[in-house]
Amino acid sequence: MTATAPRFAPHPIRRPLAALALLATLTGLLFGLVLAGASPASAHAALTGSDPQSGAVVDTAPEEVTLTFSEQIAVGDDSIRVLDPQGRRADDGAPREVGSGGAVQYGVRLLAGLPDGTYTVAWQAVSADSHPVAGAFTFSVGAPSDTTVALPSGGAGDGLVGTLYGIARYAAYAGFIVLAGGAAFVLACWRRGAGERPLQRLVVRGWLTLTAATLAMLVLRSPYTGSGELSDVFDLNGLQAVLDTKPGAALVSRLLLLGAAALFVAVLFGGYARREDETERKDLTFGLAIGGTVVAAGIAGTWALAEHASTGIQPGIAMPVDVLHLLAVAAWLGGLVTLLVALYRTPSVESSAVRRFSRVAFVSVVVLAATGIYQSWRQVGSWSALTGTQYGQLLIVKAALVALLVGVAWISRRWTSRLTESAQSTESTGSTGSAENAADSADDAEGGASAPVTAGTDTEDVTPDRAAQLARQRAALTATRKKRVRDADPGRSGLRRSVLTETAIAVVLLAVTTVLTSTEPGRTEEDASRGAAAAAVPANGTPVNLSMPFDTGGRNGKGTVRLDFEPGRVGANQLHIWVKGAGGKPLDVPEVKVALTLKSKDIGPLPVVPDHLADGHWTADGIQIPMGGDWTISVTVRTSDIDQTTIDKNAKIG
Repeated sequence: MTATAPRFAPHPIRRPLAALALLATLTGLLFGLVLAGASPASAHAALTGSDPQSGAVVDTAPEEVTLTFSEQIAVGDDSIRVLDPQGRRADDGAPREVGSGGAVQYGVRLLAGLPDGTYTVAWQAVSADSHPVAGAFTFSVGAPSDTTVALPSGGAGDGLVGTLYGIARYAAYAGFIVLAGGAAFVLACWRRGAGERPLQRLVVRGWLTLTAATLAMLVLRSPYTGSGELSDVFDLNGLQAVLDTKPGAALVSRLLLLGAAALFVAVLFGGYARREDETERKDLTFGLAIGGTVVAAGIAGTWALAEHASTGIQPGIAMPVDVLHLLAVAAWLGGLVTLLVALYRTPSVESSAVRRFSRVAFVSVVVLAATGIYQSWRQVGSWSALTGTQYGQLLIVKAALVALLVGVAWISRRWTSRLTESAQSTESTGSTGSAENAADSADDAEGGASAPVTAGTDTEDVTPDRAAQLARQRAALTATRKKRVRDADPGRSGLRRSVLTETAIAVVLLAVTTVLTSTEPGRTEEDASRGAAAAAVPANGTPVNLSMPFDTGGRNGKGTVRLDFEPGRVGANQLHIWVKGAGGKPLDVPEVKVALTLKSKDIGPLPVVPDHLADGHWTADGIQIPMGGDWTISVTVRTSDIDQTTIDKNAKIG
């Protein structure tokens, strides 16, 4: 056997720094687009409002508690629970959708005759992007009281089940990258590699990992989104419920596609690897490339179907973009792992294989940058979300890792150039001894250690035990010779080290990406924070002050009316009204009336007839605001027997 050191030729792009410059440009464009802003997008569902609101104090117990979410959710019988101060259920246990006009709103009816005190509302559901979401808040009837209910400290999907599910998610991504990227490397870069056992084992292990992880996610799905108890993996009813959901359907579809992938792998490393006729091999290459691309795109589509890309703005664009993103990741990182295995476990790698992979990697980076810009714009949308949310911070870490990975890849390209120069120098001097001759000489110089194994032995006198011993010695000697051949070229060793470093960074990058896909996007987190801040009402409320100009059309008919609601919360309020003329002096008009309407709940108009207190000043006590919301305040001002006008203004009360 004669093995030569691999010959590598430089990439057609003569200046490796061009790739880094392109990455820097695309990164700048990314952050520019992030700041451009867009209409709100959703991914993880977030609670944007409730009735009663968090922290509210109501005079009497409401008939129903309603929750408003940022996107569609899947609810069960215990998705919304209302607990009294002693921890007993205070609802009828039957959540129902009560939203209208596109609003995502669910409610539960409360039991009759509830006493005063502090009540806890705990909710748990599954958002449209397949992730569990949960939360809790309190409101009080009459006055706040002590409660035995402890608000949950952990998030949805935490605990042992959440950890196992997260591991399965990481393994699924890793398996897909190795499976799709390894197969793509063989077909697009190194067809002779189809006959190499190390590459065959790598791709098959990728298939096994993805299949096992998908099965694990399927059985863990019910406890992950529900009870959180590991024992519930054996609950067949829970498994049946999972199969009826979009994430469950995506996982089952992935398993079916993995069956097709198994057939693809069998053909690639079976008939294709043994095919000698170049014409037949070329035709089979084309067929496998088309079929493999379809299967890989289908498997990538199972993530796009059930996760972030399927929700929010522009899902029709986001899902195919997400598929492209995953395929580019697999082609780059999966091909990188396959190249590493080839450098460490095979006698030689053709220079043409590395050149082809260099092109594939460059195209993959460009696709990753373009699709990553779009995905970041959808999920972040502002500087504050980029720097002030966990999703944005993880995105910055991911971008830094990608930049580091490209930098190490540039070092790998320098080693490739050195290997190419060495190979060209060897050709020009006509040297043919190469690394294996050096290894053979080293074997001979070791005192002929192999001679007793292979020479001077009478095969008729060799016992089975002795034959087995000789076979082991030959195998060890062969493995040693191959290792020396691989290590004889310092350029190849340098390339191996740099590719190993790239792979290590890629492993960390994949971990960050896995966490990123299960983290609430920055845009949604900010929207939820704003909604929570607006929904949280302190017990003493916030005074509401309104100023509205009016013109009745008659003499002295122009002026301004000012209204003050105190304390500006659900329950009893006091209203002060001041009327001033055009000159800013108090204007004593014959009549002032006020009406309040909550259009979103079809409440009102609730009339308020104030008492005249002084010139230009009216007041009304005990005005009851039944629930918080965006109230329409209508004021009717009459300046003569025939001249009057009604003016409206919206105000958040409660």
